[in-house]
Amino acid sequence: MIQAAPNPGAPSKEILRQVKLLELRTRGLVNSLFVGEYRSVFKGQGMEFSEVREYQPGDEVRSIDWNVTARMSRPYVKRYIEERELTVMLAVDLSGSEQFGTVRRFKSEAASELAAVLAMSAVRNNDRVGIVLFTDRIEHVVPPRKGRRHVLRIIRDLLAFEPQGTGTDISGTLEYVSRMLTQKAIIFVVSDFLAPGIEHPLKLLAQRHDVVAVTIEDPGERDLPDVGLARFMDPETGETLSVDTSSRGVRSAYATAVTAEREERKHLLRRLSIDEIAISTPENVVHPLIKFFRTRETRARRR
Repeated sequence: MIQAAPNPGAPSKEILRQVKLLELRTRGLVNSLFVGEYRSVFKGQGMEFSEVREYQPGDEVRSIDWNVTARMSRPYVKRYIEERELTVMLAVDLSGSEQFGTVRRFKSEAASELAAVLAMSAVRNNDRVGIVLFTDRIEHVVPPRKGRRHVLRIIRDLLAFEPQGTGTDISGTLEYVSRMLTQKAIIFVVSDFLAPGIEHPLKLLAQRHDVVAVTIEDPGERDLPDVGLARFMDPETGETLSVDTSSRGVRSAYATAVTAEREERKHLLRRLSIDEIAISTPENVVHPLIKFFRTRETRARRR
């Protein structure tokens, strides 16, 4: 049985202020833009019988209850309601590489806002939502529940939690989430996916759950600036490396490697039929989310 991690210490006034601001901002987005989009994309787990009522013009013939119709000598139809309740799990990467940003905000801040919008959307639709915060270990777990107080706790933890680790273990986190969730859930994995060996655990998780990859990127990661000899530090290992950024060959090789890595990730997700929401730190999270919802809805209609 999974136990909730203990609450972090009493939040500071600044954290409480940030929680309130983020709640107000995300609640406005959810109420104005996402409430219908979310509900239309993430359906319930099935249909539950509600009642039998007399047939009305426009009802589908296949919904007629022939036993009741025979007894009553006039047509009756069965009505069903959607079993709406869903479980949404947010697995959010807090590793050292997330503490990076060259425009507007860090990747971790973009991840927190995106996760807050999804959590608010879930609770607004009376679904359960929980979080797993991870680095090279499982840092913090809040099991899925409903309600405004619960989602405010999630937002607070997203903003205030201080991880112990700096590395990234996506594979171990996916295996942990798979063991944790016994029924089908919607799992958003929020990370920059700068980790090896994730294909097999992703594949296994996607076989049982609806998995969505949320990739967090910063423009500063795509190209090396021409600033001469520079020393870079790996935020996850602490290792440093001196690089001559004035070399066109070095910059070209770096750009090629970054592009190849991004394409490899996209091919992997496509091969596993996992949707991707690409978030860039300078941009608002609204547009990628709307694009994701509408792409999914269009695909579902075609089916």
